[in-house]
Order: sequence, then C-alpha cells, then structure tokens
Amino acid sequence: MFHHVKDLQFNARVSRPDPRFANLLLEQFGGENGELAAAMQYFTQAFGAKNPHPDKYDMLMDIATEEFSHLEIVGATIQMLLKGVNGELKDAADQSEIMQVMDGKAVKESIIHAALSANPQFPIITGGGPTPRNSQGIPWCASYINSNGDLTVDLRSNLASESRAKLVYEHLMKFTDDPYIHETLSFLMTREVTHYKMFEAALESIQPNFPPAVLAADPRYLQQVYNLSDGTVRGPWNEGEIKGMGKPYIYIENPIAYVKETEGLTKQPKEMDKALAEKDKLDKEMSKVKSEEVKKADPKGVAQWSTY
Repeated sequence: MFHHVKDLQFNARVSRPDPRFANLLLEQFGGENGELAAAMQYFTQAFGAKNPHPDKYDMLMDIATEEFSHLEIVGATIQMLLKGVNGELKDAADQSEIMQVMDGKAVKESIIHAALSANPQFPIITGGGPTPRNSQGIPWCASYINSNGDLTVDLRSNLASESRAKLVYEHLMKFTDDPYIHETLSFLMTREVTHYKMFEAALESIQPNFPPAVLAADPRYLQQVYNLSDGTVRGPWNEGEIKGMGKPYIYIENPIAYVKETEGLTKQPKEMDKALAEKDKLDKEMSKVKSEEVKKADPKGVAQWSTY
C-alpha cells in the first residue's frame, strides 16, 4: 500500500531554465543507473525476501520507496529546467524568475530552440516534461534490473548499483553551475552512499554469505590463478592467502603446460578426494539449511501476504 505525499523529500529548486541539462538529467530518470531502475530493482527483490528474511524485506521496501521519492525529485527538477517550454507556462512573463532569463520573445525562442536541440522529444512528444527515457531518448527497460532470487547475490548487485548511481551524480555536477541543482544532486548522491552502507550491513548480517547461493566452490579449481597475458604482475589477487578462506593462491606461470600436464584439469592429486568429500558434505548441509529456512517462513494452510 502506497500513500503519496505531494511535498518532496528534498526541496528541489533551480535558478533558471536549462533544457540541455534537463536532457542530461534524464539519465537518472529513465537510465540504466537511474532512480526508476533502482526503485524497481529493490521493489522486485523484496518479494523473495519476505518470508525467509522479513527484516530485509522491510529494508528493501523502505529503500525502494525512497528511490521512488528520488525519482520524483529528479522529475520535478527536469520539469523546472524546462520552464518556458511547457505549454502550461506560456504566460511565463507573469513570473519574475522567468523574466530574468527570458527577457523578451527572442530569449524565449532561444530557450525553446535549446530544448529542441537538446532533445526533440521535450517539446514534440512530452509537451515539455520528463519521460522514462535516458539522455539519448532510449526508453527505460526492465533489463536494467538485477533480481536473482538469492538475497546475498541481490545485495551484492545493489552495492554495485548504488556505486554506479553515485558516480553518475558526480559526473552530472560537472555540467551545471546552478547552485540549487548542485544542492539537489549532492543530496541524491549522498543518499546513494547511505543505501550502500545499509546493503553492506544487511549482507554482513546474513551468515554464511560466501560463496553466494548454496553450493560450495569445487576445491579442484578454486586456488589456481593463471598467467594468461604477457608480463607477470603479482598482487593480493594472485599471491598469498585467498581472503577469508584460509587457502593460498596457486600461481600458474605456464597455463598451457599445466593444462596438458593435468589432462585438461581432469588429473588431480589424490589428496583432492578428501577435499571433494568435504565439499559434498557441506553442499548437503547448506542445501538443508537454506531449504529449512524458507519452509519455516512459509505459513501452513491458506497463504496470505499480510496479517491484519
């Protein structure tokens, strides 16, 4: 159940019309890293979390709803940046703020021309308002959403989503000198950081959460890192201990010789038999744990989503 409050979460303001920046800002309205994509991603992920992780369901719904609020802020800002283009504001001469930047017919026509050159859809299709498309006019697409049905996987996707969204806001700030818009973008960018830390904490609270999903890594192929390009660069990603796993990396300097020697990785030392048996045992244990977790969360009898 949603209840819309007409006041914005953040009081978005603009100093003057700027159709070109309005077009850039569409990236955060209907783009792949924008607010609509984030809202739909977390909203979709929440359904699968409802029974096994009701606390994470609450968090995902809260953040999804806030992302819809941010979508409203971005849309309102785009609308204000198109003042003088929208048909409802043809008598813009009555507004002193508009008069400052639209002093006369020639200036007003230049604003409309700027809108046409920035995005012809503004005056022709949308009548001077935002639409769920990105800055290139490409319609929003559900393929922007990552929802895999495993909460630890989804939370990792969300960390990446929040990181990308923050970066886009940083880039957008470079293309406007309007101090009011900078305030709005700074607010939106900062909330991405807050959500990142919330998702990070939620992921940490699910134990075990690595490796993602249920099955353990196959010990026969886990530790090898292959030198598959010219030059040898060593670092914590291919030497020393694999972080948190208590196993060392095994650096394969000559992958071709190694593959031939092991007959395509099928010839393994005998000590791997014990490791494989331990993996199979762990797989069964984790499968049972995950299955029981979901079963316990499902009520018996008639299923209902809410209890009133």
